[in-house]
Amino acid sequence: MNVFISGGCKNGKSMYAQTIARDMSCEKNTELYYLATMRPVDEEDLARIKRHVQEREGWGFITVEQSENICQCLDVNVLLGKKGEAAVNPQGVFLLDSVTALLSNEMFRTDGRVDYDAPKRIAEELKNFAEQTGNTVFVSDYIYGEAAEYEALTESYRWGLALIDRTLAAICERVIEVSFGNIIEYKEF
Repeated sequence: MNVFISGGCKNGKSMYAQTIARDMSCEKNTELYYLATMRPVDEEDLARIKRHVQEREGWGFITVEQSENICQCLDVNVLLGKKGEAAVNPQGVFLLDSVTALLSNEMFRTDGRVDYDAPKRIAEELKNFAEQTGNTVFVSDYIYGEAAEYEALTESYRWGLALIDRTLAAICERVIEVSFGNIIEYKEF
């Protein structure tokens, strides 16, 4: 079952997603993967990563750092070349945290370029990832609903995230919003 979870920043989405992913993994008796997408750029990011690592300690997650090209983690040839790591099991359970960071990494390139095609490409890649795995919990931030207008680049990013999130909501069996600790199910299997 694929699950899409969205909500505001620092509302408990990650912890809730971890619980769902762990329960899915226990039910299927299979590997549990944490797809870490954040590419830290400052001390706040490093602190958030550290907190997330501590929160999932002892849960059985195998962490896979994949800050872009998300489907590459399913490619045996690519993973076997990385530090002798074993390839992930596509039949395992995946927690992708977060779609928001993944889009940021791919849209705002490290060389300073902006890839305006990233949202459409990522929406398609995540759709393919969900189809290939069938057991992924996707976590995203609800940052596009406020009425304020921002400059064009920020609006392009917000539009892009909304496109990806709509794509995921359409293909996932469960769609959940976490808002101030409240769990709202919009689509249940």
